[in-house]
Amino acid sequence: MEVCEQDRRGEEEAEEGRAMLWSIQEAFDRQTLQIGASACGATAVVDVLKALSVDVTPEEADRCVQTRLRRNESPLPDYLLSRSEAGATHAQLIQGAEEASKGKVSGRFFHLHPHRLVRLTPWLASWIRKGAVPVATMNMQRAVPEGEEVPDAWHHQFIFGVAPNAVFMTNPLDVVSEKDLYQRLCSDSVLLIRREDVLQRLTPECSYSSLSDPRWKALDIEGQVKQMLLEEDQEEDEAKLTHITIPAAYSSGVTFFALRQSEVGQELLSAPELPLLELD
Repeated sequence: MEVCEQDRRGEEEAEEGRAMLWSIQEAFDRQTLQIGASACGATAVVDVLKALSVDVTPEEADRCVQTRLRRNESPLPDYLLSRSEAGATHAQLIQGAEEASKGKVSGRFFHLHPHRLVRLTPWLASWIRKGAVPVATMNMQRAVPEGEEVPDAWHHQFIFGVAPNAVFMTNPLDVVSEKDLYQRLCSDSVLLIRREDVLQRLTPECSYSSLSDPRWKALDIEGQVKQMLLEEDQEEDEAKLTHITIPAAYSSGVTFFALRQSEVGQELLSAPELPLLELD
C-alpha cells in the first residue's frame, strides 16, 4: 500500500512538471529560425504569436521589437556600448508583441535573479497549462558545457514545452536540463567580451569618457583593457584574460505572453514576483 502511495505521488509530481504547447514534431514544422542579426528576441515573438494564433510576418515582428545591432566598425568604447544593448530586452519583446498583435497580446516578465524560491519546470508547466506562452531571457555564458567555447551573447528562446527536468525550446530546436536553464536564467546583467574583439578595436587615442554610467565605472572597463594590453608581452603559455566584463541591458528571467482579454492574461498582470530565495 505504501509503495502504491509513493508511486502515485511520483506520478503526480511528474505530471505537475509536464506541459506542451507544441509536440516536438510540431515545433520542428512550425518553428521560426533566426530572422536576422541579433534578432533572437523578434524570432521568439513570431513563435509566441503563432502559438497564440496571431499571424505576423518576421519583418513586422522585428520592426515592432526594434532590434538593436552591434556597431562592429566603431572604435572600442562605442563598440562596447553597442554590445551591451545589442538585440532586445524583455521590455522590447513585450512592447513588440503588443504592437505586432495590435493590442491583442500582453506580456509579463518574472525576474529570476537574484535567486528565487521556485521549482522551475512545475512553475513553467502551471502557466503553460493555463494558456500562457513563455520566452526565456538567458545569459548563455553561464552553464557552458565543459570543453565548449563561451558563447558570445545572451539569448531569447520560445519555450514550447516542459517535462520533469527538461525544457523544450526553438531557435535552435533544443532540450535543456532544468539545472542548466536555471543557471542561465539566474544571472546578473553582465556580458563577457572576447579578448580579440577588444584588442582589434583598441586605438592609441581611445577615450573611455562615454562609459561614464556608474555600472560601467564599477567594472573598471579601462583597467580591464589595460590588463589585457599588459598581457600581450607575456609568454604564449602564460594565463591571459580571455574576456572583459561589461554591463548588459538585459535582465534574466521568463516572460509569459497571453491574449490580453483572456483569464490567464489578466492573471499574469496581477501575479506577484517570485519570492527571493534566502541564501545562508
